[in-house]
Amino acid sequence: MALVTSLGAQATPVTVSFSFAGDTELGNSPQVPTNPTSYMASVKSALAADVVFANLEGTMTAGGTSKCAHPSSSCYAFKVPTSFAQAYKATGFTILNSANNHSFDFGSAGAASTTAALHAAGILQAGLRNQITYERIGTVKVAVIGFAPYYNVNNFLLTSTARSLIQKAKANAQLVIVYMHTGAEGPAATHVTKRTETFYGENRGNPYQFAHFAIDAGATAVIGSGPHVLRGMEYYKGHLIAYSLGDFINYGNFAMVSPLNLSAILKFTLAEDGTLQSAQFISLKLVGRGQASLDSSDASAHMVNALSRADFGAQAALINTDGSIALPG
Repeated sequence: MALVTSLGAQATPVTVSFSFAGDTELGNSPQVPTNPTSYMASVKSALAADVVFANLEGTMTAGGTSKCAHPSSSCYAFKVPTSFAQAYKATGFTILNSANNHSFDFGSAGAASTTAALHAAGILQAGLRNQITYERIGTVKVAVIGFAPYYNVNNFLLTSTARSLIQKAKANAQLVIVYMHTGAEGPAATHVTKRTETFYGENRGNPYQFAHFAIDAGATAVIGSGPHVLRGMEYYKGHLIAYSLGDFINYGNFAMVSPLNLSAILKFTLAEDGTLQSAQFISLKLVGRGQASLDSSDASAHMVNALSRADFGAQAALINTDGSIALPG
């Protein structure tokens, strides 16, 4: 824990450690790992932090009606058993996000089943409509808000509503983390275009514009995923933005070719006033059917640095050879 020195005194600040992973899809029943806890075990220690967050693609349910009425290459519906919530808990996750395009894959019944499963496992849920998720770490209150461009979750396309949620969180917590599920998808979607992005005809928002909007409205940091590939990192007005952490883990949901098989864990520690104390980037590679593994080649870090330089120039947050993150200025 870093020391902060003030005039005439030296004090250890109250801090909170965070760990962020990208999109998680553990298959689609009945094609799921037989032991999901074991499937995620290789990255459990790397995730350890006070707040451990990932995006939950899909539902935890035994029933419900799929949104995909007919098989299609452009329609995907994901569900896993409700017992999988316990696997996420055993891996260390404290918050899972449902602001995405798969949280209602099996209708309202599937969404309600997911919420019940997470709560029963002791995991907080983020991202449902008008939802601000609070977690208290010691004396520090943390707010997490998930956003996506859909009307059945917190919709960042509704600007006034998004601003109100962030400002409300800021008024009730020392630290406000905004998650955004936004941007086009696939191997060609690695760059932050700074324009509105679409995928399969859907408006997926302007990630660059929304991230800056969120910081301006009071967010302490902004974390993104959704493109299923890594994107660059930016330091904006003293706040860290990670535009996409890629696909953290899956079970045969996506082709395991580069750059789809590159992933990461982003960790940082914040003082209670929002000051960034330290930040670390851990490179991962997905192997087999999409199992996360530590990658000593640091291919993900090299990729993210190249993207950050290209997309943000002097505002790029760059990863050092030891995984620490160097901030501009």
